Amino acid sequence: MIVSSTEVQNNFGKYLQLAAQEEVIITRNGTEIARLQPMKDHPTKEVIWDGSVKESAEQYHFKGRKASYEEFLELTRDMENRYEYIDGEIYLLASPKTAHQYAVTKLFGLFFNTFQDECMPFVAPYDISLKRPNQKDPNVVQPDLMVICDLDDHINEQDYYMGVPSLVVEVLSESTRSKDMVKKLDLYMESGVKEYWIVNPFNRDVTIYYFEKNEVSETNTFKYPETAKSFLFENVTVELEKIFK
Repeated sequence: MIVSSTEVQNNFGKYLQLAAQEEVIITRNGTEIARLQPMKDHPTKEVIWDGSVKESAEQYHFKGRKASYEEFLELTRDMENRYEYIDGEIYLLASPKTAHQYAVTKLFGLFFNTFQDECMPFVAPYDISLKRPNQKDPNVVQPDLMVICDLDDHINEQDYYMGVPSLVVEVLSESTRSKDMVKKLDLYMESGVKEYWIVNPFNRDVTIYYFEKNEVSETNTFKYPETAKSFLFENVTVELEKIFK
């Protein structure tokens, strides 16, 4: 089957399913640029996107190499699904489950009631562009929850925030656990985020990292039913009984 890149972008889920049965060749301006093909060992669960697309990891590879920032923008342009771009890897964000959304909603309410005019909490979907030191292209992430204290100073002409949140929260899910605990921890540490919360609804605990000079300065883990306390904001405390279902 041969289809245009525009058709695939608009109906990616459809062609992902078709690719489990037959090869799908993708063209742009009449030129073949990529292919979706079934994996030999697991034809119903994994397919190739010019290299590989793994549903289990929800991660896109470009034929043995990393994707450029421009390729990420091209692939995700006008698509309704949510994606992140971290160090050349493109991740499709799955729809979160109830325990995840319960924790995010409760935390947002607590943060909203705590912060006044100096800072503002935001929830996903909201793109944040972050650069590591000496990195040319940005990474694009959608934290579950973030606290921004310099919003007015970093809004561009397209109404996107281009600064660095002071505090970022990720609530773990089965599909994002390793990414949140390793890749995002490292990215947030190196890109100027000051504090990172990893909220674990499986173990009902919260681990907080405080960064200084792109390194972990302090860390603490709070277990249910303790009260989590921010290193960065003295008035931010969260009773874990209130955020875990």
